Amino acid sequence: MELHSDVPGGPLSEKWEKHRNEMKLVSPNNKRRFDIIVVGTGLAGAAAAASLGELGYNVKAFCYQDSPRRAHSIAAQGGINAAKNYPNDGDSVHRLFYDTIKGGDFRAREANVYRLAEVSGSIIDQCVAQGVPFAREYGGLLANRTFGGAQVSRTFYCRGQTGQQLLLGAYSSLMRQVSAGKVKMYPRREMLDLVTVDGMARGIVCRNLKTGEFETHAAHAVLVCTGGYGNAFYLSTNAKGCNVTAAWRCHKRGAFFANPCFTQIHPTCIPVKGDYQSKLTLMSESLRNDGRVWVPKDPNDSRAPQDIPEEDRDYYLERRYPAFGNMVPRDVASRAAKERCDEGYGIGETGMAVYLDFRRAIQEQGEDAIRSKYGNLFHMYQKITDENPYKTPMRIYPAVHYTMGGLWVDYNLESTIPGLFVLGEANFSDHGANRLGASALMQGLADGYFIAPYTVGHHLAGRTIKPVTTAHPRFEETKNEAKDRVDKLLRINGTRTVQSFHRELGQIMWDYCGMARNAQGLNQAIDKIRLIREQFWKQIRIPGSGESFNQQLEMAGRVADFLEFAEVFAQDALTREESCGGHFREEHQTSEGEAERDDENFTHVAAWEHVPNGEAKRHVEPLEFENVELTTRSYK
Repeated sequence: MELHSDVPGGPLSEKWEKHRNEMKLVSPNNKRRFDIIVVGTGLAGAAAAASLGELGYNVKAFCYQDSPRRAHSIAAQGGINAAKNYPNDGDSVHRLFYDTIKGGDFRAREANVYRLAEVSGSIIDQCVAQGVPFAREYGGLLANRTFGGAQVSRTFYCRGQTGQQLLLGAYSSLMRQVSAGKVKMYPRREMLDLVTVDGMARGIVCRNLKTGEFETHAAHAVLVCTGGYGNAFYLSTNAKGCNVTAAWRCHKRGAFFANPCFTQIHPTCIPVKGDYQSKLTLMSESLRNDGRVWVPKDPNDSRAPQDIPEEDRDYYLERRYPAFGNMVPRDVASRAAKERCDEGYGIGETGMAVYLDFRRAIQEQGEDAIRSKYGNLFHMYQKITDENPYKTPMRIYPAVHYTMGGLWVDYNLESTIPGLFVLGEANFSDHGANRLGASALMQGLADGYFIAPYTVGHHLAGRTIKPVTTAHPRFEETKNEAKDRVDKLLRINGTRTVQSFHRELGQIMWDYCGMARNAQGLNQAIDKIRLIREQFWKQIRIPGSGESFNQQLEMAGRVADFLEFAEVFAQDALTREESCGGHFREEHQTSEGEAERDDENFTHVAAWEHVPNGEAKRHVEPLEFENVELTTRSYK
């Protein structure tokens, strides 16, 4: 199968407008004839459901939480990018586009990224109109701060609660459509399969997590907005419920999975404390605006950090990358922290941490100013660690955070299955091999508010879509297949817990597929993952039944999918014989330890096709750069 990105012709700055003018439309009176399913109610899903409902479509929105407000978008902290140039410091749509392409190490489509930058300003206007309480300057104008990978201030923020406030804005719009009768909410449902009829996405199978009942729902289009797969590593900054199941089920029905090995390690997270932990906590990248990252120059220095004078500190990011300093992109900062710790300069009980210090900022600006910017983040850090970051530096270390890979989509955000659209972190489209901070919220809202409403309408108006209801035999067949998988899990009755398998998988992923990878380790990972998967289907024990609320059963299904997905992840990392962004192959690095790309052989998207009872098949979508020059990424 050949991959067609369907990027429109013409100059880069005119592609989206040209495409909108050429797309087919559904007239207002006909929109009520079409049903649309939206799976996931984070920023992408809530924005899409609200927008499509506002247009007049009949929308069904599904989430496994008890309320859309609990979607993991709520955990985003630092901000959302937009090219409004409020500080008048030289920003523009083109500069945001270039920073994003460069930050992704030139492994994303130009057209998608430019469109993202182009609509970014409209996102801020939309959110302000919803009442999102962005931080403001003294005179009332919206405030901006800088983020990694940029030399301008373009990040809008709500202290350290930006995701929460943006989600509440999208949620209010969604609930307005629920009240109007255009959106029907289905909370406590987990999508377990995609229903295809004549090769087109026509519905889903889901399980009611309270009653255990299996349900089928039909529609003219399905939008998957279910986030990323970082929890394949077990320990990550994601909520424990985040999983790959919805995307993986679509993949096994024919949707290609693109660039699964492109996973982001966030540099500023609270370090691992003990084996009892089930997740890690993110400290916003925005802290690096005023915080300085350092380690002692002497690896044997055992003094308290506040007692170590300036001359005995190594501000290694400022030393290595003077142009960007502490605001280098996340992949660069993460690898630098790992290198210092691997060389023996790490701090704390484990030696796997570095300092993030606000002493200079507090001296220059005053504690009240720092408290007004980051007070809730400092409070959260102190609650978790019992250390006061106003008095002593934070201890941080990289952790799995965001996934740039996802289901392959074309310019219309449509997967290789017609009628299946994938939005936000669940797709691969905008961030290449590394996402710049504050761009995830931008992409989710761009996809939901400003792109999907056009492209879904184009699908509905431009194709012959036969009437289909849940009485169609494909719905019953797919539901029975989903039931059989659940029944099989319950019948095993082994001796091991779900968590034990998830932890074992996560350790393998971190050890062999984490910040640094090599061919030997990736081959070992594939063998180990296959062995764990075999043991899982013989030894798993799930208490209770499938006829009621059963969280162990929920988790078992998700871990089963992680065990399949992880092998494709490792295979993708093994096949990509280069280092780029968050994918760092030890065999491919410069003499200074930086990532070394292979543009001749790997300037492409790798999209994996599921082959029943066989190994996944790799396809390639070449990436063409007509507006930016492929250069070695440097932040020095």
